[in-house]
Amino acid sequence: MSKQNQKQVVLARAIARRWLKARVREEHRVRVFGASQGPRNLPNLLRMFRDGKAVLAGVPPIPDLGITTHFDFLSVWSGDRKGIIKLNSWFEEQGYETTGIW
Repeated sequence: MSKQNQKQVVLARAIARRWLKARVREEHRVRVFGASQGPRNLPNLLRMFRDGKAVLAGVPPIPDLGITTHFDFLSVWSGDRKGIIKLNSWFEEQGYETTGIW
């Protein structure tokens, strides 16, 4: 490899590193099992909570809450660690099983 090619590779890596650092952030995930046995439309309730149209007792608002439904579980995630821990506690108080490990 020539000096010019090595310089281009180093420059490309530096640009990629800066781009990633500007866009990457922490993400905390929780899986909620048994969501089909609880309230009829739990994903919609969580979307309303995220949008500020509903309140969950003891859980602060989480504006960047992500929600995905699967066949036998519900997946929620956020960059707000404290908020997702409180939401995990709320799920456990409601009788759901979760994967929240801190």
